[in-house]
Amino acid sequence: MFGVKRFFKKWRKGKARPPGEEVSTEAIRHAFTKRYLSFKTLLSTNNEVLEIINELEQAFRGSRSFGMSFIRAHCTAISVNMYKIIDNLNQIADYRYKELFETLEGVLAKIYQELAHKKGEHPGELVLPLEAVDKRMADQVGTKMANLGEVKNRLGLTVAEGFVITSSAYERFMEHRDLQEEINRRIQFLEPENIARLHEASAEIQQLIINAPLPPGLEDAITRAYTELMAKVGEGVNVSLRSSALGEDTKNASFAGQYRSVLNVNQEHLIISYKEILASKYSVPATAYRLNKGFRDEDIAMCVGCMAMVNAEAGGVMYSVDPGNIRHEYIIINAVRGLGKSVVDGSITPDVFVLSKDHPKDILKKEIVPQRQKLVCDAAEGICLIEVVGEEKSCPAITEEQAALLGELALRLEEHFGEPQDIEWVLEPNSSISILQSRPLIVLGEELVGLKDVPPSKVGLPVLLTGGVTASPGVASGPAFVVATTVDMLQFPHGAVLVTKNPLPQWAALLNSAVAVVTDRGGVTGHLAAVAREFKVPALLGSSNATRDIHNGDLITVDADGRTVYAGRAESLLQKEAEKTSLMQGSPVHTTLDTVLKYIAPLNLTDPDAQNFTPEGCQTIHDITRFSHEMCLRSLFDFKRDTSFPGHLAKRLVFNVPMQWWVIDLDGGCREGVEGDTVSLEDIISSPMLTLWEGITAIPWKGPPPVDTKGFLSVMYGATMDRSLVPGIRSRYGERNYFIISRNFCHLSSRFGFHFSTVEAFFGERIAENYICFIFNGGGADPIRRERRANLIKLILGKYDFWVQVKGDLVFARIERQEVDFLKERLKVLGHLVMHTRQLDMVLSNSARVNWYVEETLKELSTFVDIPR
Repeated sequence: MFGVKRFFKKWRKGKARPPGEEVSTEAIRHAFTKRYLSFKTLLSTNNEVLEIINELEQAFRGSRSFGMSFIRAHCTAISVNMYKIIDNLNQIADYRYKELFETLEGVLAKIYQELAHKKGEHPGELVLPLEAVDKRMADQVGTKMANLGEVKNRLGLTVAEGFVITSSAYERFMEHRDLQEEINRRIQFLEPENIARLHEASAEIQQLIINAPLPPGLEDAITRAYTELMAKVGEGVNVSLRSSALGEDTKNASFAGQYRSVLNVNQEHLIISYKEILASKYSVPATAYRLNKGFRDEDIAMCVGCMAMVNAEAGGVMYSVDPGNIRHEYIIINAVRGLGKSVVDGSITPDVFVLSKDHPKDILKKEIVPQRQKLVCDAAEGICLIEVVGEEKSCPAITEEQAALLGELALRLEEHFGEPQDIEWVLEPNSSISILQSRPLIVLGEELVGLKDVPPSKVGLPVLLTGGVTASPGVASGPAFVVATTVDMLQFPHGAVLVTKNPLPQWAALLNSAVAVVTDRGGVTGHLAAVAREFKVPALLGSSNATRDIHNGDLITVDADGRTVYAGRAESLLQKEAEKTSLMQGSPVHTTLDTVLKYIAPLNLTDPDAQNFTPEGCQTIHDITRFSHEMCLRSLFDFKRDTSFPGHLAKRLVFNVPMQWWVIDLDGGCREGVEGDTVSLEDIISSPMLTLWEGITAIPWKGPPPVDTKGFLSVMYGATMDRSLVPGIRSRYGERNYFIISRNFCHLSSRFGFHFSTVEAFFGERIAENYICFIFNGGGADPIRRERRANLIKLILGKYDFWVQVKGDLVFARIERQEVDFLKERLKVLGHLVMHTRQLDMVLSNSARVNWYVEETLKELSTFVDIPR
């Protein structure tokens, strides 16, 4: 309970207070808030680390270009976040896990030993001509320009002439006159939450860069490259300058659109435009992203591509597949008259062409939109918006023949890079097509508006389900096997598809036998998702209805990339999967990432009860995150400690329900202005408490169940073993039931007779931070009947997606990382169980009685809980 119990215990045992002096409510709130914030920080930081691991694994398995800077930046981000995780764990757990720091340092030492002395090609070049650039040079020119050099020099497609101002040039500029040191001073105390200061610092830093002189040699190098460009293209050629930062190759192109590009620049303004793009690295969104992710500022070098400006007849963007579903086998082209910038920024509605991927000359659909304006290059410099006149405004921006040619180019780019591409293109006055950019396509997860009437390609098999998230890419086929219990695990056959409700860490033991994974719940940052990527097992998580629609023995094909499960064996998809190759495979950078990932991604600690589940047992970064997460939750629920609370902090809840209920409002759980020593339900605004209370009061408690002679004797035995009933010792019958609340948080600590229960919940805007935890133990009967009641609770909670662990008469259950609406219904279940399972241990004389009460309880819950079973 975030150390609040420990705080109260120390407070009672501490120095005697002067007469009349009481511990302040603010002191209690401060102690609680400190633990609570540490817990929230640990959860969110743990999520960040798992996302970074996912990015590294996707880079290793995918086809996009990356360099050593990508690996170093991500390893640094992991290091920063891991220290934060361990520090917050120790704050929660009274510094019981300080040895984790030594474990982490040992793992990091192995990682950085692999990264030491790894240098890229041409490390000292300030400027490189585009014809010297390919995918291997992402460290020197950034991923965007490395890909464009690959398109020009390896694939032989038309790309405008140009050059790249490299990362070495950027580093020399930032070191000149200690500019980087001055920037570091301004950003070292920035926090992403302080938006006002972020804006202020962003403006200051960008102005510093604009005003800074270039170091000796850099301006000459840029001028020489421009002169060489004029020799190729023509005197006085204007150019476009585009950002190509080393951090732009992260998952989901997180920096896309955050850095600046400058179009149609003449020689006079070449240097100032270069500095404007460098300054855009410190835009508010880009700076906030780096701070949130834990990337060091110095690991994100800004390269700049400088290319001859094309006076476009038309331009736009095309996707080599549907971003909403990569299994829809068609190409989508967006086209406008003039420069394609208006497609990217959304200022002009484009024409849309949808082509068959099998036959690009076949136009499946086209939408021609009247275009009354277009962006063009100004005669001197810059770009301007002009009116389209006459019949031109109602004509398509490109012809059907040009659309077909674009479709052919999209197929060539996808084949070369090994994955769907997002491509910027331009149609020149001589009708030739130039490629401006080709990058991995971001899957949107939903159909594009206006394309739903285009028939998708047919796999030729019935679709069992669609949706969810691709936690591990790939396609696989096999018989389905639904796993819900440990017994199911023992029976899991080799070569089957693992189908389960929740992606629990213990299912990871099956991944050496499973060919694919499908779950109802979960996402890409869970532990099972990470292990699936490590084992290269396709995983489709969060599909909602997998356990309902898929049955044991069904032969199915799991298309994790297309987020679809088919009935039967989809040979066409399996063949495509077998033909996949990685563009980076075999390169020194790819080999280094392979080695580094061995110290990062594997999860060895899957069983919290195993003997090696210790700080010393952690062999990888993933192990440390798993251990820290588990120990954090255990530390929050140490129910052996005294839990009484200072009475002057609590208000009695006035409601017509048996037992005494008391409320401690830490911050914003009650409406303002509540005075006196009582509070009504109308005064409560804590969402988790109101939800829990709904479950408590939905069905009135009918009193203790009728007890037979054996049950009575069992209770008598339990009473003789309970010291709380010894005269002179404070009885648990007299304890109150406490709610500790804030607007989004609720902790219930309850004692009903011999029964002790704790419920805790947080409902916030970030799914990764939402959770419910539950503990129940005790009872008045003998140990056998108490254990039956613990198993009864486990059987019920298992029906409602809880992870449940039982030891003797102790039940520990939790749900994490779910939508608020999903959690609310489960919290109602706990409210009902808190009230209606007490004293049931007295009547649970055999397993049949347990099963009968399980069914009766499920019937009661179905009357007010909206959860299909």
